Amino acid sequence: MTPSQPYTVQIVEWSLQHEVLAKIRTDVFVEEQRVPVEIIMDELDANGVHVAATDAAGNVIGTGRLVLHPSVPRIGRMAVTKSWRSAGVGGQILRSLCDAAKQRGFGAVMVHSQTHASPFYFKHGFLSHGSEFFEAGIPHQEMHKHI
Repeated sequence: MTPSQPYTVQIVEWSLQHEVLAKIRTDVFVEEQRVPVEIIMDELDANGVHVAATDAAGNVIGTGRLVLHPSVPRIGRMAVTKSWRSAGVGGQILRSLCDAAKQRGFGAVMVHSQTHASPFYFKHGFLSHGSEFFEAGIPHQEMHKHI
């Protein structure tokens, strides 16, 4: 499939989809970015809100997670397969996670953006919060958005 093909984004159950979502994360974070594998999956997955983007054939092409912290929920683990980047998939995943937070009564969300990805989040209404920091050896910026 190519990025010109249709895709959908929907909330999925981690317990049912964890293997395919973990594969997307592994491909993007471990294989491409060299993030240690033990960092990309954690105990927060079991209770997080997960979304999957699928192409017209039903293949998962992207994923993201919302952790429902009591004060401000945190979006993370956003990953899109290389061939689907710049096709709007990441933006739709982000919108779906923001909508999920709003539907649960939250007025804001946050993300720890890799610094190189900050323009993507700025484009979607996020603002920087605090100083740059390192996570998994990669520079990050905390960003917030009112929803």
